[in-house]
Amino acid sequence: MTTELKNNENLSLSLLTVLAVIAGVSVANLYYNQPLLNLIRTDLGANEFQANLIPMLTQIGYAAGLLFIIPLGDLYRRKQIILINFTILVFALLSIGLAGHLYIVLIASLFTGLCSVMPHIFIPLAAQYSAPAYKGRNVGFILSGLLTGILASRVVSGFVGEYWGWRIMYFIAAGLMVVSAGIIVYLLPDIRPTFRGSYGSLMKSLFALVHRYSLLRLSSLRSALAFGSFLAVWACLTFKVSQAPFYAGSHAVGLLGLCGIAGALTASTVGRYVPRIGLRRFHYIGCFLMLAAWLCLWLGGRSYVGLIAGIILADIGMQGIQLSNQASIFDLCPEASNRLNTIFMTTYFIGGSLGTFLAGSCWQLFAWPGVVAVGMGLAAASLLCNICSRE
Repeated sequence: MTTELKNNENLSLSLLTVLAVIAGVSVANLYYNQPLLNLIRTDLGANEFQANLIPMLTQIGYAAGLLFIIPLGDLYRRKQIILINFTILVFALLSIGLAGHLYIVLIASLFTGLCSVMPHIFIPLAAQYSAPAYKGRNVGFILSGLLTGILASRVVSGFVGEYWGWRIMYFIAAGLMVVSAGIIVYLLPDIRPTFRGSYGSLMKSLFALVHRYSLLRLSSLRSALAFGSFLAVWACLTFKVSQAPFYAGSHAVGLLGLCGIAGALTASTVGRYVPRIGLRRFHYIGCFLMLAAWLCLWLGGRSYVGLIAGIILADIGMQGIQLSNQASIFDLCPEASNRLNTIFMTTYFIGGSLGTFLAGSCWQLFAWPGVVAVGMGLAAASLLCNICSRE
């Protein structure tokens, strides 16, 4: 397709659907490993702490990609950036599937995270090329696709790992990236860059944006802390359900991932209510839901009912926090939408990496109570940021 989008043109529903699906397929690469950690650990002879480095490095790679790759969407043609990333991603996923040592998996996981950032080219695009009345809805539509990908990734990888082995999942993922690249070549319109200058000046402008907009700093920080709390659940869930009283395999973690459908369904409607309820109030609601989730995971952690209730509450709370905070930043400087999203999402995934690392470390020392303490502490810190702010 050779058509070119203009600033006042609205995205069609068909294009939004394609972008939402590819966003989901792309972000799924970050989460395939969560139900598979026990299988990877056993196959490669690693301990639980070493296995937990896999999702941590994937999150770090994702944060690095958000910081160094996504700003390029304001400087170069976005289609070109997407295709280069998908090419590298195919090789990284194949390397994980063929790996004979944990170190190869760790390095390839870093590159997998680095190049799986394409959904965050799509989200600013949806914000930039939407009429004001539909901006929240369209951003929520892409985000729903992204969340569905997260949800489906855990379910699919749990079952594939249980019945065909963890390596097969990564071969399938590489094939999906090849198909996605082909669809992008054919369907994505051409979009002209909005920034004139060098890559160095582009990156320097990030610091200027951080300094200029206090709402950007606040939204990024409180969302990052909440995301760290959210990922603490999944960082150790596969170890939790492999022990008494569950003694379950990777497919059980995949099925628990289905509980995330509550978050995916709420994301598409949250954007409509943010202006009505207010960003600050929305964040309070999300934090209280996450604290309630951790209370369920602590008191009911020895039953599937408690785990399911906690996961559902955490998913709904997290998606409300992310979408309300993220949608609010694009109005600050529309011509810098990719860079605003870069700052927000880089901070967001640094918080996720912190939560994953702290949860894994506390699991080694204190088991599930330690993980609960990490999750509640990070959620409380996010709430405190909201209490101490005026925006």
